[in-house]
Amino acid sequence: MVSLQNEKVKLWKKLKLRKWREREQKYLIEGPHLVQEAVFSAREQVNTILIDEAFHLPAEWPLDGIEIFQVTHKIFTELTQTETPQGIIAICEMSRPAVLLKPGRYLLVDGVQDPGNLGTLIRTADAFGLDTIYLGDGCVDGYNAKTLRSAQGSHFHLPVVHKNLFQLSKEMKAQKIPLYGSSLQGHELDQVSVNGPYFGLVVGNEGNGASPELLAEMDQQVKIPMRGSAESLNVAVASGILLYWLQAKGLA
Repeated sequence: MVSLQNEKVKLWKKLKLRKWREREQKYLIEGPHLVQEAVFSAREQVNTILIDEAFHLPAEWPLDGIEIFQVTHKIFTELTQTETPQGIIAICEMSRPAVLLKPGRYLLVDGVQDPGNLGTLIRTADAFGLDTIYLGDGCVDGYNAKTLRSAQGSHFHLPVVHKNLFQLSKEMKAQKIPLYGSSLQGHELDQVSVNGPYFGLVVGNEGNGASPELLAEMDQQVKIPMRGSAESLNVAVASGILLYWLQAKGLA
């Protein structure tokens, strides 16, 4: 058993803070589901597994080469970031995927601040089989604990890349990838034509949407028609609708 004063424990605890995650290029995930996703989908990224004293690791998990520490319940509760800990934490290496931009399907996220929304956007991009999700300047940390819980392991399934979206939009135009921006000032979907199966979809901040300067770079600005009294939809809900629409129209 390790103690609270152990240097490893001190470092693991610091990984709850964004500045330490970025410095160490490591992050924490919690719970059997997320850790299972990690060891089966991206085992090379799993550095260490920590288990509460009462937790039993499944025998079928491929754990060769992964350091495993059993810790006291007191230490485990110091490291956990959930109200109801599930007995297991993994320390993972941050992925820095080398993504070659080519005609494909992409989600570009501009300034989303809520970690739950960002996690749901990553999960939605995974569900629709997108090639990459790009996080622009001003987005919440992609390795925030709530983001990771909301993504449900989808960040292991597709590249999640931080990139300046203005530069990316220029690169996409050079590749002739049509760009669509979600905007309350856009055209309703039944007034918009979709040019083929490839696209980049820009969605923006919960309160203000995507920046006007970025929207000005779009080929088309679009909005979802709403017949009720709500002024707007949650960004993750709207993204799911728009991705379904783009894929259905692009393949029609």
